[in-house]
Amino acid sequence: MSSLSRELVFLILQFLDEEKFKDAVHKLEQESGFYFNMRHFDEMVGNGEWDEVEKYLSGFTKVDDNRYSMKIFFEIRKQKYLEALDRNDRPKAVEILVKDLKVFSAFNEELFKEITQLLTLDNFRDNEQLSKYGDTKSARGIMLLELKKLIEANPLFRDKLTFPSLKNARLRTLINQSLNWQHQLCKSPKPNPDIKTLFVDHSCGPSQPNGARAPSPVTHPLMGAVPKPGVFQALGPHGVTPFQQAPAPLQNALAGWMTNPSQVSHPSASTGPIGFTTPNNVAAAAMLKRPRTPTNNSTVDYQTADSEHMLKRSRPFGVSDEVHNMPINILPGGYSGQSHAQSSYSSDDLPKAFVMTLNQGSAVKSMDFHPVQQILLLVGTGTGEIMLWELGSRERIANRNFKIWDLSQCSVALQASMASEYSASVNRVMWSPDGTLFGVAFSKHLVHVYSYHGGDDLRNHLEIEAHSGSVNDLAFSFPNKQICIVTCGDDRLIKVWDAVSGAKQYTFEGHEAPVYSVCPHHKESIQFIFSTAIDGKIKAWLYDNMGSRVDYDAPGHSSTTMAYSADGTRLFSCGTNKEGESYLVEWNESEGAVKRTFSGLGKRAGGVVQFDTTKNRFLAAGDEFTIKFWEMDSVNLLTTTDADGGLPASPCLRFNKEGMLLAVSTSDNGLKILANADGVRLLRSMENRPFDASRVSSASAVKPSTVGSFGPPSTSVAASFVDRAVPMASMNGESRNLGDARPRAAEEPVDKSKIWKPTEINDPSQCRSLKLPDSATAPKVTRLIYTNSGYAILALAANAVHKLWKWPRNDRHPTGKANASIVPQLWQPASGTLMTNDTNDTNPEEVVPCFALSKNDSYVMSASGGKISLFNMMTFKTMTTFMPAPPAATFLAFHPQDNNVIAIGMDDSSIQIYNVRVDEVKTKLKGHQKRITGLAFSNSLNVLISAGADSQLCVWSSDSWEKQTSKYLQIPAGRAAAPQADTRVQFHQDQTQLLVVHETQIAIFEAPKLECLKQWVPREVTGPITHATYSCDSQSIFVSFEDASVGVLSAYTLRWRCRINPTSYLPANPSARVHPLVIAAHPSDPNQFALGLNDGAVVVLEPLEAEGKWGMLPPAENGTGPSTSGAANSDQPQR
Repeated sequence: MSSLSRELVFLILQFLDEEKFKDAVHKLEQESGFYFNMRHFDEMVGNGEWDEVEKYLSGFTKVDDNRYSMKIFFEIRKQKYLEALDRNDRPKAVEILVKDLKVFSAFNEELFKEITQLLTLDNFRDNEQLSKYGDTKSARGIMLLELKKLIEANPLFRDKLTFPSLKNARLRTLINQSLNWQHQLCKSPKPNPDIKTLFVDHSCGPSQPNGARAPSPVTHPLMGAVPKPGVFQALGPHGVTPFQQAPAPLQNALAGWMTNPSQVSHPSASTGPIGFTTPNNVAAAAMLKRPRTPTNNSTVDYQTADSEHMLKRSRPFGVSDEVHNMPINILPGGYSGQSHAQSSYSSDDLPKAFVMTLNQGSAVKSMDFHPVQQILLLVGTGTGEIMLWELGSRERIANRNFKIWDLSQCSVALQASMASEYSASVNRVMWSPDGTLFGVAFSKHLVHVYSYHGGDDLRNHLEIEAHSGSVNDLAFSFPNKQICIVTCGDDRLIKVWDAVSGAKQYTFEGHEAPVYSVCPHHKESIQFIFSTAIDGKIKAWLYDNMGSRVDYDAPGHSSTTMAYSADGTRLFSCGTNKEGESYLVEWNESEGAVKRTFSGLGKRAGGVVQFDTTKNRFLAAGDEFTIKFWEMDSVNLLTTTDADGGLPASPCLRFNKEGMLLAVSTSDNGLKILANADGVRLLRSMENRPFDASRVSSASAVKPSTVGSFGPPSTSVAASFVDRAVPMASMNGESRNLGDARPRAAEEPVDKSKIWKPTEINDPSQCRSLKLPDSATAPKVTRLIYTNSGYAILALAANAVHKLWKWPRNDRHPTGKANASIVPQLWQPASGTLMTNDTNDTNPEEVVPCFALSKNDSYVMSASGGKISLFNMMTFKTMTTFMPAPPAATFLAFHPQDNNVIAIGMDDSSIQIYNVRVDEVKTKLKGHQKRITGLAFSNSLNVLISAGADSQLCVWSSDSWEKQTSKYLQIPAGRAAAPQADTRVQFHQDQTQLLVVHETQIAIFEAPKLECLKQWVPREVTGPITHATYSCDSQSIFVSFEDASVGVLSAYTLRWRCRINPTSYLPANPSARVHPLVIAAHPSDPNQFALGLNDGAVVVLEPLEAEGKWGMLPPAENGTGPSTSGAANSDQPQR
């Protein structure tokens, strides 16, 4: 039901209430499930109307929906049972026991036995736990208090306990307005015609039956009250409180943007006198049996988002659970001001144009695009080889042949198999959601997991003998906030492995045939796995040892793969049975049945048909030597392509994340890349940028050696930029490599590396720069960030005002991404509202501003010395404020697995772990001596790293919040840091290496032990470092200095790639002393960044299109890390 239809129901409820149609009101409440009338519920419980109580509840929840619902029904039925015993109605008590309470025995057999034994007592109060049971009235009152707590804690009742605040007779007012408008449209309006009906439109024509003008709704209401005797209490949660403002509810599980039902906590919602504790996974099992498919938050129509009922809530706010939706472009075009309904797509968006062929050399078995760097394609072949292709340069940048890393650790069966034939085929390759790992499933026993460090840097991470026989599929999942690998195999088992340590966590048994595929997913907070076997059986598993929760038959008993749409709301499967019949279907999860079957697949497939989904709109399958496409909402075939021929009967295929590119296997052991218009533009922009293999050093462990400096620069300006990279005594960053990669010789002789110089940019003609438009003179920019979609830039100025620049999306600029070639709009809603933080009358110079952006770019949390504010990014309205100063917030960071949890660094040196949804500080971390200046979570290590103005780093467990270790930065000799100098932290893409930024240095640490791997100290001539950040691919570090220069460093060696002098992007004005205070990296373009200046301006910088990147990486000698030269050891610039 649409939002407007839902609101109409509330208007009808108000009308029925005003007209005293009591029974109709409550019937509509129940049947719609939109509003739970707590007062009506109180009356029924107080009167003991148990059948009516359960009937009313049934409109909102069922017994097995979750543990709160189960407890609610149990308490009601237990009370009904005790009352029957109390009045000595044993037959009725037995009936209740058998019909109503028996259902709970499956979950707590002992409790059911104890309840049954009450029948043997003359007075059930002889039971010790029921000894304090009073009379019926008092018992009902006590139970009612417990029920209210359970209802308030139950996520299914969220946003259903308050009625929207409406003006009286709102429905009549709307009808009057409509009639007045109709009358204004009359060709010859009569002064006072009589309106006789609402069933037809009003007209003042001579023969029209409905010819009256509606009197003004202000002075003379059209509709009087319908006569009906009796008195009826006003609608409200308890009949005495005024209507409270409520948000526009979204469907079931994702009610608004704040849902995270697994974290619902209500300390007083405990078991009653006799107790009934539901096993933890009862709710999860119910979710699988009757799941409530969540609404896709990313498609909220923002043109209605500024209505008041969307913005005010009667309870604390929360943030949607966005953990498993990874960060790139969750809201495509999120700032275009247009609706993102599916109708915005057309078949032209499909990647059908053939653009290139890549030669693999052996049959392609599986492919997967990198989730962030979307022109990187991982391929696995029939000979066990894996390859990584960079499509922009059409180069194969890395490959690994099949090889067992440690045969001695393998089982006897595998060793024997290898002795007879040392080969294996790849069955599946898959990236982890953040692109830092990928897994390979082989046809013989093994799973290999590699860590990816950018470029051609693949490192062996885990070798797991996962199954006996073939490993048929693998996938990544996040149970218990820990990244895991799910595998399945010919041994009929599904297994779950810790992706960090390789430890086995679960084994699921129950299939009677080899398991063909796995599909991990989550609904609300419930994590589960679908598995399919070659006999056509589909099962579902929770992360426990309780067996499968679901047993379905795939259409045609086919070997099937399953996949969700990108937003996780729709489930599809595609498979082929032994007779060659193929089926592509969408499932109705609520019923466990096929919702629609797509037509167009052939009757005699040459293999199992593979499929993929994209853009929450399209499906594609490889069948009959072609690629076939469907719209998700239509069963009819949309279009096909043969990719210029050469496809096998059932080709392997894969979309990239944006749906711009489609990789398809060919019959001659190669693959083809198809693209839509955006994909063609993307590849053309990259095709003149050959892949620079030297940008990453060897993955092998090589001892650092000394490399000469790059020689005396030609000018004094350049001399000031000569830096020194300081090796630490404990520099062992390469010892982490687990792989068998061979050391790669330097591609240039050492004597050339000694005279290498970074690229120097001194003139505006040497780069692309754009100062963002701003008509007002603004104070300094204190914080700066790109939106996660890359379509906009958000700045926070010292005056506590936010500014948002959005790039247009049109024919000239179809991607809508931020760049330095197209001028964006300084965006503001039509209301003229500004996002302005509470300042608490604090001196702006003493304030440490901070903000954090939600992953879907819908909300920003921000502070400027006063309360923390939550703003709606589309309307700029303040959603809520909390945590008044002092102490003031100085840094904000969302928990990566739960956006309801925020780490808040404070100016009193503490860190508060705050749950937004329940408006509660969970814990307070203390370990620093000065204010907190940086926070960073690691997804893979489950730690929080904090940094303070005391130059200290601390590591905290993000599970227990206990402090694990700490370390102080070593200030370079001869340097004096400011007393309150900021220390910032940011995790590398690998979630292990940590970038630490201080005004005196850039350092790379390894978490969680905080071992310093590299340190870089700039020359004093540049002035202090003002800010630094990783590029989106973590291959570069952008650094800004107080002298207004900007450096681009290699993230691996901490050596200069490029230095950008202020003359290239600032107007000539020597007296202005303008310089960058903050720097932000584009989320998907590794060569674009933005600068926030101390004069209030924001500048976007990119390399020239012909260059494609910022200079060349410094050559590395045998793959070593940073080097130290004699010249660079001096703190003084060269003369």
